[in-house]
Amino acid sequence: MTTTGENHHTRGLTGPWWWGRWRSAVLDGGLALVSAAECGAEGIPFARDAGVPVPVGIVFGLIAGSMLLVRRKWPIAVVLVAIAITPAQMGFLMGVVGLYTLAACELPRRIIGALAGMSLLGTMIVTFVRVRQDMARGDLTLGDWFVPFAAVTTSLGLTAPPVLLGLYVGARRRLMESLRERADSLERELQLLAERAEERAEWARNEERTRIAREMHDVVAHRVSLMVVHAAALQAVARKDPEKAVKNAALVGDMGRQALTELREMLGVLRAGEDAGRRAAALPLAAVGEAAAAAASRAAGEDGAAEGPCLSELDELIGQSAAAGMAVDLSVDGEVRTYAAGIEQTAYRVVQEALTNVHKHAAGAKTHVRLAHRVSEIAMQVENEPPPEPASAAAARLPSGGNGLVGMRERVLALGGVFVSGPTDSGGFRVSAVIPAR
Repeated sequence: MTTTGENHHTRGLTGPWWWGRWRSAVLDGGLALVSAAECGAEGIPFARDAGVPVPVGIVFGLIAGSMLLVRRKWPIAVVLVAIAITPAQMGFLMGVVGLYTLAACELPRRIIGALAGMSLLGTMIVTFVRVRQDMARGDLTLGDWFVPFAAVTTSLGLTAPPVLLGLYVGARRRLMESLRERADSLERELQLLAERAEERAEWARNEERTRIAREMHDVVAHRVSLMVVHAAALQAVARKDPEKAVKNAALVGDMGRQALTELREMLGVLRAGEDAGRRAAALPLAAVGEAAAAAASRAAGEDGAAEGPCLSELDELIGQSAAAGMAVDLSVDGEVRTYAAGIEQTAYRVVQEALTNVHKHAAGAKTHVRLAHRVSEIAMQVENEPPPEPASAAAARLPSGGNGLVGMRERVLALGGVFVSGPTDSGGFRVSAVIPAR
């Protein structure tokens, strides 16, 4: 992040006292010297006209002219001193520079207008009196019209240009400061947006990891569980029924090949996602938010074009469980219709994971799978009875990671559905889910 306006302002304050920079101090010092010299020189005729010693007039002029040294600190005081010494016909440079500094400062316009009017009126009166005196002495032979003309033009010439220039410079300075503050504000907002985009991207990555872990669990756990069940059955009947052993071995091979195929497809998606992530790293910041939103949409199951299992494959899924020795039946209520890919995939995974849990924890138990197509939702329920042999699951040595129910709940809740699971009164287990049709 670049330096903000405050930092710019603070970094520029390197001059002495009230000056922001040494260059400003040198400029004001030079103006004060010139003004002091001017007022000191004009103090000589003033001393003669006032009847005071010449050194007193010179010292008075030097002190009055040096007031320009504090023009940035007290511009009102400088203008008032210039107005005060106007009758002595000294301090013209101090008056012009003081009015410019006053108009450029951030003071109320009424104060600037009042002091400028006082300076204009004072200069006009003094000029009027001096020109009339010169004409009375015969130094000027012009008509009477020249007296007010000279008074008005001189007062306007010494007052209007410095005031207008100061107003312009002050307005431009305030405009630049406002633009700098706006740029700093936009920079801070961009930094906040960048931090928020990074947070969203990190959230999207975490959601994507969770989704991938859930898919891996659903894809692999069911296949491998069936393979373990068939392998146990194969070990039990290998010597007694060779024909059945060959059949079970063929089933184990088919399921292993299916599991490998699904794993390859998922790994291919992961590699494609990594390549897309590398390409996205070179994109502008605005693309990060779009990528995060797209990842979040995929995590929520809103990507209707996503490939995956559908409800039409439930018969095959139940047939695989039946081939593994499970007594399972499927009942479908309502008019069968198609849904969005995310809804069908979630419904399929819920049934699949529920059947996998039956294989793990209640092998041999009779299982009922119910699917209901309703007007605005689809409901599914998988319920198993108590297993006939409680030790059968342990005999198959099926491990449990404890993530199946969590993954099902996350899938259903991501689509705005309801998920309930728990033991039944008869000693079995029931998994129920309701997913909105849209």
